[in-house]
Amino acid sequence: MPIGLLALALGGFGIGLTEFVIMGLLPEVAADFSVSEATAGWLISGYALAVVVGALLLTAAVTRFERKPVLAVLLVLFIAGNLVSAIAPDYSMMMIGRIVAALAHGAFFGIGAVVAADMVAPTKKAGAIAIMFTGLTAANVLGVPFGTMLGQAAGWRSTFWAITGIGVLALAGILTLVPRTGQGRAAAQAASGGLRGELRAFRSGQVWLSILVTILGYGGMFGAFTYIAYTLTEVTGFAASAVPWLLILFGIGLFIGNTVGGKAADRNVDRTLLVVLAALVVILVAFALTAGNQPLTIASIVLMGGFGFATVPGLQMRVMKYADSAPTLASGANIGAFNVGNALGAWLGGVTITAGLGYTSPIWAGAGITLLGLGVMAFAAAKARRRDQNRTTAAAAPAAAGAPVGV
Repeated sequence: MPIGLLALALGGFGIGLTEFVIMGLLPEVAADFSVSEATAGWLISGYALAVVVGALLLTAAVTRFERKPVLAVLLVLFIAGNLVSAIAPDYSMMMIGRIVAALAHGAFFGIGAVVAADMVAPTKKAGAIAIMFTGLTAANVLGVPFGTMLGQAAGWRSTFWAITGIGVLALAGILTLVPRTGQGRAAAQAASGGLRGELRAFRSGQVWLSILVTILGYGGMFGAFTYIAYTLTEVTGFAASAVPWLLILFGIGLFIGNTVGGKAADRNVDRTLLVVLAALVVILVAFALTAGNQPLTIASIVLMGGFGFATVPGLQMRVMKYADSAPTLASGANIGAFNVGNALGAWLGGVTITAGLGYTSPIWAGAGITLLGLGVMAFAAAKARRRDQNRTTAAAAPAAAGAPVGV
């Protein structure tokens, strides 16, 4: 394993921690800035929206530059955003810090996925992407619980100071461990054709289908997860104090699913996505039906995290595959699609609760969204298979026409 992948994973860990740790610190932040918890919640929503903007616009702006220096600059932006958050004198400045950090999020994962794939053999690309995303899963398993405890013990600002330090370490790792991917700006431009070349990747219907699968498949899992605390306490009957530890189990599922999903996608990305999405639908339905049973709920949480995140390396790899020689912007767009899926799932889950359908309704909504994603994936896989068969037939025809009789 190239050691540079560890530097990318550390950057992913810091970025994942920035995104998710705020959820456990909202009461402290709201009290410090004298705002309602609903207003403080915009620190989460604003971050997610800025991720989408950065994934598209910032990635598009840097496609002509060599990727390693771009990753370094993105981490500088990430460090600056968290530093502003740590010293923010008021809510408005805190929001600015969150937005600045979020702008680096989508572009870092989008470009980092391309860099990670370039560091290994073609048969190990999805596995390399999975290693980078291991940082994100580790942020959920270890970073969020300990970051929340640090913030509660030493003040919420201490958590953002710690994240700033992680960003500095990740920057040092990128600068020293990640190899250059070309011979400067000219080579980087020639490889992808610049911004025009990157935009041409979106002429591929398979790129758009892959992005849609990302929105639906990941959005279904996140929709169920967003309101999981209410399900666990109001339906399953767990005490509120048990929720953080149950979320650690969810994070362990993420970690395992990411690793196994990456290895499986390297063997056959479409088959892996079809199997994983189908399994995720079954798990979500089973979870909704058995949410009143504590042992079965624990199993459902682990499996939901595992199969939900097992899609991530394959989805990212599929977009890059069909973007061909210009994968950077398409990769960034797919990172944005994950966050669009997050917003879709959370919104639909909230609609079902507001409609009085109960705290298992977001899980049913998530199952429905994921089922749509499975349908799109089945259509995309069938279309890709027909295209490959047609190409094979077309290539074999001239050879058959020129072959001697009897051969």
